[in-house]
Amino acid sequence: MTRTPETPLPSPKECRRLREAQSLSQADVAAALGVTRATVRSWENGRTTPRGTNRDAYVRLLTGAQKVTPHQEHSAPALVGAATGPVQASPDRAEPAPEPPSETPPASELAPEPDPELGPDPAPGPEPELGSELSPEAEPEPLSPSLTPDQAFDALYAFCAPALVRQTYLLTGRRELARESVECAFQLAWYRWPEVAMDRDPAGWVRATAHEFALSPWHRLRPRHRNPEPPPAAPADRALLDVLLQLPPVYRRTLLLYDGVGLDLPETAAETEASTPAAANRLLHAREAVATRLPELAEPKELHRRLAEVASAERLHAAKPTTVRWGGEQRARHWTRAAIAFTVVLIGATTLTLRTAPDHYEPPLAPGATVHGVPPRVAPGPLSAEQLALRAKLKGETVSGPERLVPEAG
Repeated sequence: MTRTPETPLPSPKECRRLREAQSLSQADVAAALGVTRATVRSWENGRTTPRGTNRDAYVRLLTGAQKVTPHQEHSAPALVGAATGPVQASPDRAEPAPEPPSETPPASELAPEPDPELGPDPAPGPEPELGSELSPEAEPEPLSPSLTPDQAFDALYAFCAPALVRQTYLLTGRRELARESVECAFQLAWYRWPEVAMDRDPAGWVRATAHEFALSPWHRLRPRHRNPEPPPAAPADRALLDVLLQLPPVYRRTLLLYDGVGLDLPETAAETEASTPAAANRLLHAREAVATRLPELAEPKELHRRLAEVASAERLHAAKPTTVRWGGEQRARHWTRAAIAFTVVLIGATTLTLRTAPDHYEPPLAPGATVHGVPPRVAPGPLSAEQLALRAKLKGETVSGPERLVPEAG
């Protein structure tokens, strides 16, 4: 079978330039192609490339063969966070019909449909609350090369940290653990800032690190994590959080990334380190478990909205970026000092061993062996008559005198 060659695709930067030349937003392109805005953003970042019919339609749209009228998008409640920040609700997002459990649903049937109200991510600034109005064209600006590392890190932290805290709270149900996970993820990002700054998606790097730290099974051994925290005050929020926490961690994370954050299925599978069919099965089973306990959330759009409400109701706030950077530097100093101390102790122990160890071979003593054929030692018995007479004679003579020196003639 001969395979049709794919349509030539411009570079990611050229794709963005062509889109902006036609005065189109990423949401306009997503609505025209039937994909999410996060998918279009990943195409322009170079993380993924369109395939099949989407590739042909995308090229025609960029070259002007297919005309799209820019439309004004309606603002919607801020959600838990998108690929680089808070996402927005989608009232008309078409969801796939679940396949029977015996068959693995293809990835194309689980990909989200056009999302006309999925507004661009907000620019770095104050954390948007539920129901706040966002600018439809407010897109995050790329980090300027003139920014210092401190300024670039602070900008990334201010833009991503509030959404990450809300996401992590839905994963764990613990407020302090959510803040701690986000701080540790950003501290590690600051420690590896050259690597993170050159990454195609720094926000995705930090998000994956925070989620992995929050879902670590070692937290159950910590004393303060043995007792559960107070649940949300609202009964509906408490019921939804209880259902989420009863899901397996990988199912919970897949559901949050797809229905809460708004990633498409391939990106969700890549972040959870699973294949696309496996991520699809996890998503369907997680939705089924939620719909069984809460039938009113069987619709993905309603689940998307409720996740946003539960996350925003807690009013979780992240620490200041300067505090996080200072904590990361302090932790790096402590680990460096601990490594130096361990090295010194190891060198001292090695030196002591070399000084006290023998410098030549000493053969071990052979074990004792039993000698046969030697008569046993006999104890003294009674004296004979001659021996008794001799002893009496010796005792009767003078101790000193010439007779002791010169024997007498017999």
